[in-house]
Amino acid sequence: MKSANEIWRDMLVDLETECSAVSFDVWIKTLEPYTVDERNRLILVATNEEHRARVNASHRILIKLVAQKIAPFLSDIIVIESAEKDLYTAPDAKVEEEKKPAQTYAVGNPINPKYNFEEFVVGKCNEFTVAAAHAVSEAPGTKFNPLFIYGGTGLGKTHIMHAIGNSLLISHPEKKVIYVSSEKFLNDFISAIGNSKESQNSFRDKYRSADVLMIDDIQFISGKERTQEELFHTFNDLHDSGKQLVFTSDRPPADIPDLEERLRSRFEWGLITDIQPPDIETRIAILTKKAHKLQCNIPLDVLTFMAEKIENNIREMESLLNKVVFLSGLTGRAPSIETVRETLKDYRNVTDEKINPETIIECVCKYFGTTKNELLGKKKNKEIVEPRQICMYLIADLTNLPLGSVGNLCGGRDHTTVIHARDKIERIMPTSDRIKNAVTDIKSMIYKK
Repeated sequence: MKSANEIWRDMLVDLETECSAVSFDVWIKTLEPYTVDERNRLILVATNEEHRARVNASHRILIKLVAQKIAPFLSDIIVIESAEKDLYTAPDAKVEEEKKPAQTYAVGNPINPKYNFEEFVVGKCNEFTVAAAHAVSEAPGTKFNPLFIYGGTGLGKTHIMHAIGNSLLISHPEKKVIYVSSEKFLNDFISAIGNSKESQNSFRDKYRSADVLMIDDIQFISGKERTQEELFHTFNDLHDSGKQLVFTSDRPPADIPDLEERLRSRFEWGLITDIQPPDIETRIAILTKKAHKLQCNIPLDVLTFMAEKIENNIREMESLLNKVVFLSGLTGRAPSIETVRETLKDYRNVTDEKINPETIIECVCKYFGTTKNELLGKKKNKEIVEPRQICMYLIADLTNLPLGSVGNLCGGRDHTTVIHARDKIERIMPTSDRIKNAVTDIKSMIYKK
């Protein structure tokens, strides 16, 4: 039987997609798993009485539904305060830990055991990439080194990274596997160079001692010269030693701006492979498998309707399914096309709802308290340049317009200005809560129009 920590870790993956970012970060992620008691109840510890009361009032039903899906043997969810721990029987955690196979070589971001090759639906859109990933996990460092995977958001790049990691931990448990996001690599590097020589050596020892180094969303090192230099030397050290490197990106190396040519050429040494949006048959297969895992019987016509409505983002499609199942559980009604229609308004990748660039411009103006003339005009002060760049980023991201057309809409600017604005916003979002929150909030305004 899984421990409370393992169950809660798996639950958090689903809970994050089922509620707002604020609710998840403030109320749910801050709960601490304590134990599964003798009555098969998952005991969670709140930080204080207010925390417990809020969770019980607003989130307990959702947590219980997710728990029943992840661990059907659980009879209930109990939220307590630390002082109440003695009231609940805790199994001998040390014994359970000794029984678990040690995975001491998984370093960096945690490798999620749910994301494995068995759970990944293979279609024409991804079969070559999956085959390459299998080859890397079976014989790391011997072929396809580096493996560079690129594709749009929500198409399964991160899932494949985790699948490689999980496969390696089983077939090559002696190997040191490091999986990190580019942001984690960047933050570790910044922390190291800001401290002692010993800290810098520790950073290098950590990454250059890897048998397999996997970095997700590598495009975000664009423009960061010192980080690129460090990655270049790390790459050379590992590659020369026959160690495996795997990278993912939203675009091929040739299209990553402000990337050193020597690093770009290293990315192109091995195999570059892309993941395309899945066709309708693959989307239906993904939804069918997910529905089966959720233990929910959904008619084929309902699954087909969902697959037709969201074409280009598997993550959003699965999130839609989760919400339909959740609503069905709350209302007691069987999942139907009408339930899907009610839920679709929360998603932007709906095929019959085109986002109007004028709506984006209007929402940006409203958010920043400026006028359309000012936003699209010639002023270059920071107070207006930043909203203008966010506007260009959003139009490029949310519509299929050519970049030249985006520039025309944004005051007659050329496509190179749009590329600069788009890439700048993409680059700073991971490290700037202000920009990230602005983009998120404006998107919410757009979707509600």
